[in-house]
Formats: sequence, structure tokens, C-alpha cells
Amino acid sequence: MFKRIHYNSPVILTYTFLSLVVLIIGNATDMASTRLLFSVYKGSLKDIFFYIRLFGHVLGHVNWEHFVNNFLIILLVGPMLEMKYGSKCMLQMIVITAFATGVLNVIFFDTALLGASGIAFMLIILSSFVNIKKGSIPLTLLLVASLYLGREIVEGITAQDNISQFAHIAGGICGGVFGFTLKSGRD
Repeated sequence: MFKRIHYNSPVILTYTFLSLVVLIIGNATDMASTRLLFSVYKGSLKDIFFYIRLFGHVLGHVNWEHFVNNFLIILLVGPMLEMKYGSKCMLQMIVITAFATGVLNVIFFDTALLGASGIAFMLIILSSFVNIKKGSIPLTLLLVASLYLGREIVEGITAQDNISQFAHIAGGICGGVFGFTLKSGRD
């Protein structure tokens, strides 16, 4: 039976399992490990953990619900994109998006940022580019981008929650940049 299970999306699956382990360890340490390594916030440039957090924040999650909400999207969209763009490219896009959202959070906000939502939204926008044809813009891309970005901007202005709409928007912008860059490189 288990011979038929295929590790079909190595980057997305490994990312999922690493984040799950980080969540379990975070719960076991009363979130101390998550605060130390898997949340990005303003800190000293002399602190080695600051640099780990710039990338590691996309592995951390507050709780099971936070984890599931992000990885339902990532596991639905990610494997298709990893198949299209390749594992190496997928890993690069995740790392770049993690770095971009981490740096922007440190520059503009005094709050900690953690979670995979920036990655999830990068993948959502990137998925709209899968069937793009030279010289055209898919209507689905325009609809997804306008609905998604519009909602995040409105919620960013009006919502009083602990959700970082800024990370969602930054992740979506990264997805758009990757989509246009990778598409123009193949034409």
C-alpha cells in the first residue's frame, strides 16, 4: 500500500512538514522557540537569530488553525506550481518571498510577523499565470488580483485583528513579479 505513495512535490511537502514540526516544538516550548526563531520583528543586526528569523518566520504559526488555514492553500496550489516551475525555482520563490515580507515587516512595523500566509498568497497570484499566453493577460489574473488585493487593502485599513494584511499583499506582489518574470523568460 505505501509503495504507491509518491512524494510528488518535494519543496511544498518538505515546507509543510517543517512547519508542522515547528508548530509542535512551539507548543511544547510554550511558543518560546517560535518567538526566538520563527517570528520576525525589529532586532539587533548583531543578533544571529535576527537573520534566521528573516527567513524562518514563514515556518512559524500561532496555533493549529493558523497552520491549517495556510497549508490548505499551499497544498492545493503549490504542487501544480512546483511541477510547472520546478523544485529549485519554487524553493527560490519561497525564500525570496520570506525575505521580502520579513524585511518589509521589520522596516515598517513594530509587531512580530509569523506564518505562511505571504507564501500562500504568492502562490495564489502565481497560479493565475499558469495558462498565460504571449501578448495577453488572463481575465482570471485580473479578477484574482483585484479581489484579493482589494480585500486585503480594505481589511488592512479597517480590521483590528492580528492578521498581517501587509504580508498577504507583499506575498501577492511577489507572486505577480515571479509570474511576469518567469513568463517573459519563457517567451
